[in-house]
Amino acid sequence: MTQIIPFDAGEARLDWIALTDALAAGHALPRAEIADLFLYRGGDTLLNRSAWIDGMGLAVKAATVFPGNPAAGRPMVNGAVNLFSDTDGSLEALVDFHLVTKWKTAADSLLAARRLAPPRVETILILGAGTVGAALRAAYAAAFPGAGFEIWNRSAEGARAFAAAHPGTRVAPDLAEAVARADIIGCATMARDPVLRGDWLRPGQHIDLIGAFRPDMREADDTALRRARLFVDSRATTIGHIGELMIPLASGAITEDDILADFYQLDRFARAPDDITICKNGGGAHLDLMTARYILDCWRAGDGTARIAPGNGRD
Repeated sequence: MTQIIPFDAGEARLDWIALTDALAAGHALPRAEIADLFLYRGGDTLLNRSAWIDGMGLAVKAATVFPGNPAAGRPMVNGAVNLFSDTDGSLEALVDFHLVTKWKTAADSLLAARRLAPPRVETILILGAGTVGAALRAAYAAAFPGAGFEIWNRSAEGARAFAAAHPGTRVAPDLAEAVARADIIGCATMARDPVLRGDWLRPGQHIDLIGAFRPDMREADDTALRRARLFVDSRATTIGHIGELMIPLASGAITEDDILADFYQLDRFARAPDDITICKNGGGAHLDLMTARYILDCWRAGDGTARIAPGNGRD
């Protein structure tokens, strides 16, 4: 029987810390086979991603990103996720795309932050007041419950709305000053040109770079990358695909040797007290697979009941 997992009922069973532990465990399995296809039309993007992990199963995720949609009251990102059995290839679950994407994206960066953040985290700054920023706010709060939060957004109105929706979050009117205060900085913007300047950083900080996903996008400048110890979630889905690394690699500002480890080398995710650390979150279908498998396990444990019997002919 194929499980159908909707957003609200599925999310009620999930836990941020448990998901990051599941992601770490997934990277202890054989390395995922992944295949990504990116198609572009102007500012619109189709990401077609698939993954197979021996011992976990298969996932296929197709995502469309249309930046003009919000102005018309429609979601920017849409898509579908399918989870298949590793044993016989049968369709085990249809998981709400937005549920997988929300939890995968924020937990991806939270996994890095749990290993690279300084021992004492007092202030967390989020850049970008959109959907990913909101998920980061929840994820960071689960791992760093004593921290205060600040939000910066290109639109001050958006920052104020974010703060109102997330009590305990302060609006940061000056980005450079807010960066200097923060112990963790989560960048979740749609910037094409860097918004985070390396000259603003101080020793001991950790930065998660999330927003850039195209070859022409980046959030941090060359100085930030050169000053930091660099990590990625996956070499395969970042180095040759995303401008955050492609552009400085092409210019010679950094080299591939400067990228110290990815999640298949979690034992190398370490810091000294005065280090600045950066982890680039590139996503990838293997992370969607790990997240969808975690969601299905939680759903089954909670006795979810929405199912499709084989042969029902549902699209």
